[in-house]
Amino acid sequence: MREIVLGTAGHVDHGKTSFIRALTGIETDRLKEEKKRGITIELGFAYLDLPCGHRLGIVDVPGHEKFVKNMVAGVSGMDLVAFIIAADEGIMPQTREHFEICRLLGVKQGLIIITKKDMVDEEWLEMVIEEVREYCQESFLEDAPLVSVSSISGEGMDEVRELLDSFVAAQQFHEVHGPFRLPVDRIFAIKGFGSVITGTSMSGRVSIGDELCFYPRDMVAKVRGIQVHSSDVEAVEAGHRTAINLQGVDTASVSRGMVAATPGSLLPGYMLDCEFLYLASNAKPLKHRARVRVHLGTAEIMGRISLLDRDLLQPGDTAGVQVLLEEAVAVWPGDHYVIRSYSPVATIGGGEVLGNMPPRKRKRLTDPDRGDNIKTFEILRGDDLEAKILLFLRERGSMGLSFDELAVRLGIFGKQLKKIITAPLSSRKIVVVDSATQRYLEKSVTDRVEQSLLDTLERYHRENPLQAGLSKEELRSGLGRNVDQKVFHFCLNDLQKKDLVVQEDSAVRLASHQVALQADEKQLQKDLEDWYREKALAPATMRETMEHFGDYPEALVKEVFSLLVREEKLIKVSETLYYDASAIRSLAEKVSGFIEKEGEIDAPRFKNLTGLTRKFSIPLLEYFDRIKLTIRVGDIRILRKKR
Repeated sequence: MREIVLGTAGHVDHGKTSFIRALTGIETDRLKEEKKRGITIELGFAYLDLPCGHRLGIVDVPGHEKFVKNMVAGVSGMDLVAFIIAADEGIMPQTREHFEICRLLGVKQGLIIITKKDMVDEEWLEMVIEEVREYCQESFLEDAPLVSVSSISGEGMDEVRELLDSFVAAQQFHEVHGPFRLPVDRIFAIKGFGSVITGTSMSGRVSIGDELCFYPRDMVAKVRGIQVHSSDVEAVEAGHRTAINLQGVDTASVSRGMVAATPGSLLPGYMLDCEFLYLASNAKPLKHRARVRVHLGTAEIMGRISLLDRDLLQPGDTAGVQVLLEEAVAVWPGDHYVIRSYSPVATIGGGEVLGNMPPRKRKRLTDPDRGDNIKTFEILRGDDLEAKILLFLRERGSMGLSFDELAVRLGIFGKQLKKIITAPLSSRKIVVVDSATQRYLEKSVTDRVEQSLLDTLERYHRENPLQAGLSKEELRSGLGRNVDQKVFHFCLNDLQKKDLVVQEDSAVRLASHQVALQADEKQLQKDLEDWYREKALAPATMRETMEHFGDYPEALVKEVFSLLVREEKLIKVSETLYYDASAIRSLAEKVSGFIEKEGEIDAPRFKNLTGLTRKFSIPLLEYFDRIKLTIRVGDIRILRKKR
């Protein structure tokens, strides 16, 4: 069953850890340095069993400005935030920063906790509550419940438990569809057990014995054991704080920021199309290609913000941008991210990932070029899944996308994607070019490839009017490297089904192409036929033929000669010997009759029968074997079958 995760947020020393201890009885500060300094440095974890029967997972985040990146890692998996403000200090710098981070990461619900109630009088408390309510106006916390508590006396804790119980009881619990994903926030080793990772599972389900792939390194390990809140379980679903014992990896190979997921469910990349909100609290505009710190899940990666339709982004503005990363990441559309400035470090914005494997986009400041980027982001922001499928396929061109790749691009998998893709397949907006991998191309792409094939053949016929067609390999190479064999064969077969091209042996021609000889070419054709007919079974060599017809251009003689061979008026017996077709047919009848009478024939008897020298008789005997008229048995030949 899916678990709801509660996370804390708030300024350092405002009592987040003490609040959780009073609420659950669990100490979340586990490090020696945390106990010594009295502040939270790393993420801490607890749980609360509620009267409704559900267990609430709890993540305690550090409040100090030096550890905001750890805080972001914790917020990425929470469903509900306990926004904590100390009554004796009110709203402080990290209160504001944590609030913005929660908003940017898409946290939708929460409750406001005023801690240290016992340290102020009622008048001061009312003033702080009023300040907090005013600050939260027009935000996801505007109508959130507010409770004043004392972690020392326990006052207000029962009310908090009741609120949490009501919230969780009202949820509709169901497994989040799709593959399993867990951003790793901790990796350590236990003697006798091996490597262990921890994190909050975001989707899907994983069981003992399953394999997990660690992205972006594409490294696979096997699940050896699973714990949820220190209890052994057979499987874990979305929303659970979990520890997974792994087989096949060591702690040096895995680090915070990686994503443990079902193999094949993610594709690492260095670019993201994103909706980006540049916070109104920023003092100056953001420049194009500004270097920043990008927080995705539990990862912090250096990168740059590429502004696609402007030179500067003003504070408070939202824009479609491309985030260029210095290290690969693996995310789905819909994941949220936070941007912090390079130096000095501060949260400056964030938003939602719209595209996870986009092509590089260039900044366009003038119409109509900028219209392409604007249209792309309109589709990415929208709910039209078919439009997104067509966009992703259009971006990939003749390379296309397999079913699995398309699933990762959309963040939609299995039967759900098959249902969505049925409509564009039925309407022929997309086509399957490889049924084995379910590889799709947008129909306009195959239309362009097919038109290119037709143009290539038309040009070839124009330049080589006496040739039957172009070999398949030459035809394919004319398309360039971007069109692979599967796409080429799909388009060629489609053109044949449309009766636009014809394939004869290895040659491909336009269906409309016919060899049309000019007057002098017709005369040459007649002269060549007569020449070989006169030579009968003792034909001239190619060299002798070319010398005899020396008054014609050599290229023309070769073309007309090839035409006669294709039309089977001349028969190729060997690389150097060509015969008049009627002479070969007569000889075949003569040989067949001899063998039927005598039962067999050998080289000497063939020579006596035809009066030919060994120069001609051996190639002719081998030719009859090749066309399956005869079969050689030792030194003799017999008919392959009776006529």
